[in-house]
Amino acid sequence: MLARRVSVIVMGKVAKGIKCVVSGCSENAVRSIPSEDVSRAGLKVTTTGRGYLCKNHYKELKKKLRKDKKVERWRMMP
Repeated sequence: MLARRVSVIVMGKVAKGIKCVVSGCSENAVRSIPSEDVSRAGLKVTTTGRGYLCKNHYKELKKKLRKDKKVERWRMMP
C-alpha cells in the first residue's frame, strides 16, 4: 500500500504568524481589524492599512470601542 502525502494550505496572514502592529509589541496576531477601527481606538501602530492585533491589544481595542458601537446602534434605532 502506498502512503499518501497530505498537504495543508494555510490561508490568511494571521494563520501564517504575522506579528502585532502596535508599537513595541512582538506577539503573534490573533485578529485582523480594519484600519479605521484601530485609529478610532487610539492605538499606536507601526503600519498603515489593515491592523493585526495580539490578544491583549484586541481586548484593549474592544474596551475602547464599546461605547462608540453602543451610540452607533442607538443612532440606527427607529
